[in-house]
Amino acid sequence: VQLQAYGGGLVQAGGSLRLSCVVSGSTVSSYTTAWFRQAPGEEREFVAAIFRSHGRTYYADSVKGRFTISRDNAKNTLYLQMSRLEPEDTAVYYCAADQSLILSSIRSPSAYDYWGQGTLVTVSS
Repeated sequence: VQLQAYGGGLVQAGGSLRLSCVVSGSTVSSYTTAWFRQAPGEEREFVAAIFRSHGRTYYADSVKGRFTISRDNAKNTLYLQMSRLEPEDTAVYYCAADQSLILSSIRSPSAYDYWGQGTLVTVSS
């Protein structure tokens, strides 16, 4: 399976942006899919995920209420709608997928086998 993320860019604080991740080679709904981000000098951190079977969503506390993860099965695409962006949200955002991870590891980058190339989001103050 291959993932391709796009949609990053420069936005002012308080603005919105939507990231997309096209999944090819398999169906998005058969994978647990997630967004992670990595700021310069920082470790990659969990942002949000959709579990493969029941489709429930999970969020990092830092983005809860501002970001929404969703998937379009017909388009085989994962989305991350980001609102009320803050300078602290500046990072390279990566989409990830895995077919067999267990729920308890959903926030761990090492649990995901497939990664997109990353898209840069810069939030100016």
